[in-house]
Amino acid sequence: MYILTSIFIFLAVLGGPSVVLAQTINGRVTMEFDLSAHGAGEQARLWIPYPISNKNQLITNIRINGTFDASAVYSERVFENPMLYARWDAKKTRRTLSMSFDVSRQELRRPDLSGPETAWDPADYAIYLRPTSLGPIDGEVKKLAEEITLGKSTVLAKAKAIYDWACENTYRNPATKGCGAGNVCKLLQDPGGKCADISSLYVALARAAGVPAREILGLRQGKKSGQDITTWQHCWAEFYLPGHGWLPVDPADVRKMMLVEKLALGDAKTNVYRDYFWGGFDGYRIKLSEGKDLTLNPPQHGPAVNYLMYPFAQIGTTTLDWLEPATFKYTITYEQL
Repeated sequence: MYILTSIFIFLAVLGGPSVVLAQTINGRVTMEFDLSAHGAGEQARLWIPYPISNKNQLITNIRINGTFDASAVYSERVFENPMLYARWDAKKTRRTLSMSFDVSRQELRRPDLSGPETAWDPADYAIYLRPTSLGPIDGEVKKLAEEITLGKSTVLAKAKAIYDWACENTYRNPATKGCGAGNVCKLLQDPGGKCADISSLYVALARAAGVPAREILGLRQGKKSGQDITTWQHCWAEFYLPGHGWLPVDPADVRKMMLVEKLALGDAKTNVYRDYFWGGFDGYRIKLSEGKDLTLNPPQHGPAVNYLMYPFAQIGTTTLDWLEPATFKYTITYEQL
């Protein structure tokens, strides 16, 4: 299990905790798929989120092998998420694919956020201000967002108020399957879930308050070579702050650490986590994609995909359950570099 505390070194300084963090985490991720047991005589198709470099992560040495009849890297049209697509024709009996890549991930510490906000045009961030199929921004969501941000006039103040509310009013529910669906209406009734739930709730509330926000879908790096990270997916949120760009917030990891370490809201270590995940994150996460309600490329059969954090596969027109890797038959392993 991913335990964030292993990179936290707490020191008693002036009666309170401070934190020292690893700066960069380096590793190799290998994803292996075998669809041979599924749908003999039917076409098999597989889409895998394809990692790319950005200012906080460097992706190198991508290697792809398999028995597929065709493969390519495409991107979808709304968020431009890259994905590896592979196809096995109906007559193919052995259907395997492996993809590995090296990652160097940089920890991000919150920058200085003082100073006035610069002018910005909401039209430039329209896709980050609109509702999603599971994340409405009107009705009860709008009402709650207005209550949380009452008296707040800046993007920063609104984003922080919603972050504080999420840290204080949600909870991690270990019984949630996978990372959760992020069904905001259900979460208003019971704000318990996992990372995709809490992050999606934050995004919906932020958008309802006029703050551009988005879900970031990814995977956690392991802690030792040979570690199975098949179920280590993680979702966090980002909001757009004029003059600073996109900043991360992760109330879900705050609530996870409170559960793991049996912390109360007022505990000193809870306050450290809350401060750290407000505008910063550790180097153990890998960004894979962003956004909701995706039409893959080539298009999948059926409705939009909620998010592309897990691999997605269809045998004929039937979608495999990506939350059941044992029956889907895929593994993700990690090596330290």
